[in-house]
Parts: sequence; C-alpha cells; structure tokens
Amino acid sequence: MTTQPSRRLETFANPAPARDFRIHMEIPEFTCLCPKTGQPDFATLILDYVPDRLCIELKSLKLYIWSFRNEGTFHEAVTNRMLDDFVRAIKPRYMQLTARFYVRGGIFTTVSVRHVKRGFKVVNVPELPLLDPDKPVR
Repeated sequence: MTTQPSRRLETFANPAPARDFRIHMEIPEFTCLCPKTGQPDFATLILDYVPDRLCIELKSLKLYIWSFRNEGTFHEAVTNRMLDDFVRAIKPRYMQLTARFYVRGGIFTTVSVRHVKRGFKVVNVPELPLLDPDKPVR
C-alpha cells in the first residue's frame, strides 16, 4: 500500500466541544522549493489551535504537509495558504501557525499567522508550560 501526498484535510468531531483546550503540534519535516532557485527550503511548523466542532486528523495533516514538497512558493505565501486551508477545514475558535524556516543565505525566516473566530477572546487560549529544551520531560 502506497501513501501519496494530498491537499485533502480530514477531520473528526471534537470530543469536548464545550471546553476550550489547546492542541499543539510540531511538524519538523516541512519542505517546499524556493520559487527563485528551485532549491529546497526546510521548516519546522508549529500549529496551535482551540477547536470548535472539528479537529484535524493527523494522517491527513501529514499528507497535506507532504504535498508542498515539490512546490515552489515563498515562505510568507505558503504559511498563509496553510492557515487558510486549516481554518476552512475545521473553523477553529483560535489557530496560530508559525513556520520557522532554516537558514538560507545567512537568514533565518519565521512567519507567524493566526485566526481568531469572531467573539472568541484570545485570553481563553490555554497555555502549555514552557519546557526547557535541555532538560528531559519526566
């Protein structure tokens, strides 16, 4: 059985729609192509969202992310496009996508975009404790 990249995002019902809770994902293997040179660009994506009625299914998210591997696109454009696609798929209460692109020509680029559903107060976004990357999680 082979798996192919896909722009189709699958969803599932939020198991606790009455509660605000934060879903945090780190995706360290995002790749696309520089639209000017055709060389690969690499990024870590950080996706945080407070779902409303739907959540993003992880395998479809993986295949969606994979679908950009051979596409030439600017960092700013692809980050905004992904957020738009995620918001269209699940209509979250809150969502932020940060793309941390690895160094290219001596420059690190970070693009951060967010969506806030009308009426949702950003102060309601549950925070995760800050972790020290040099200390193991126990």
